[in-house]
Amino acid sequence: MERKRSVRRRQSQKLPFAERAKDHCRKFTAFMFSNVGIILLVVLYTIAGAFMFIAIEGDGDLERSAELARHRKSVAAKLWNISCCEANIFNKSAFIELVGQQVLHHQHNIVRAAKGGITETTKTKTSNKWTFSGAFLYSLTVITTIGYGNLIPRTKWGKIATIVYAIIGMPLFLLYLSNIGDILAKSFKWIYAKVCLCRICPGVTRRRAARERRKARALTIERDNLPEGYFIEGGELETISNSSVDMNESSEEEEIATDTQTVIVPLTICVIIMIGYILFGATLFGHWEDWDSLEGSYFCFISLSSIGFGDMVPGFKITGFEGTGVELSFILCAIYLLLGMALIAMCFNLMQEQVIHKMRAFRRCIRRCFHCDR
Repeated sequence: MERKRSVRRRQSQKLPFAERAKDHCRKFTAFMFSNVGIILLVVLYTIAGAFMFIAIEGDGDLERSAELARHRKSVAAKLWNISCCEANIFNKSAFIELVGQQVLHHQHNIVRAAKGGITETTKTKTSNKWTFSGAFLYSLTVITTIGYGNLIPRTKWGKIATIVYAIIGMPLFLLYLSNIGDILAKSFKWIYAKVCLCRICPGVTRRRAARERRKARALTIERDNLPEGYFIEGGELETISNSSVDMNESSEEEEIATDTQTVIVPLTICVIIMIGYILFGATLFGHWEDWDSLEGSYFCFISLSSIGFGDMVPGFKITGFEGTGVELSFILCAIYLLLGMALIAMCFNLMQEQVIHKMRAFRRCIRRCFHCDR
């Protein structure tokens, strides 16, 4: 045995570097697409997207706001020159024409900037929208297809990066919802089976009654002193295997364990979970953002359903950590969305099983009615 182990160690040490690299890559890929790895992959991908959009957009809004302010000053200087030097102020029509051209040009610039979300500001770096938390929430809303619209890329490279980022991130997030939703569904079914199954589920009651009948039958055999392996039923002497009785008794725990995986969670419980999570988020955001219960519930529902109108966005009341560029509201909203959408996926999985179970029961009922008519 020791020689075999030493030979295996030598063979593993003699593997070339390329083979070892491939082996490590396979293990790393398998881990990244596992249940824990997919969560880390989504979080790291969102963080990488935040840094990418900060690098691309950066202080673009501040520069465009400063440019708008410089344009306003230049227009004011031109109007002053027109009134003093360039135009004859006694010629009313010529003066109005020159002033009107400058004012109209300035109005077009203001309207174009307002459509792009640019406003003139005299603030410094604190007015920059592309902080880490803002970019993190933007990256998350891109891959979740929520898209609030309060923060958008304005450069050409920013728009191209958003397209590429969404093409890669959306399938990754769907994989996250599928895996995590399935894990949460199995965990919740196990908890539901342990808490509620033993007293509520009729299937367990029927199997328990069948086990009791088998035990009573075995006791009858011993009491009547019949030959081993025989019992009387319907006036005839029939055989029964003691091993089967023992197997049925020993498999009691296995049946209960199987019930935890085959149990069907009621539809009402799934609806209560979703409504409870929405009300929980409404309470939190209502306290932080000074929203009432209706506005908070509306925001949570619109966000978790990935509609994302953008008419209500967090970040107006919570200032976060001053000087660090980290708004607490954006981070909390991102965490709420990640957990909430996984919870919604879990509820959809449980509701799908409930619907399939009901459809199968309905089909069996139809078949029984058809055979009874025949």
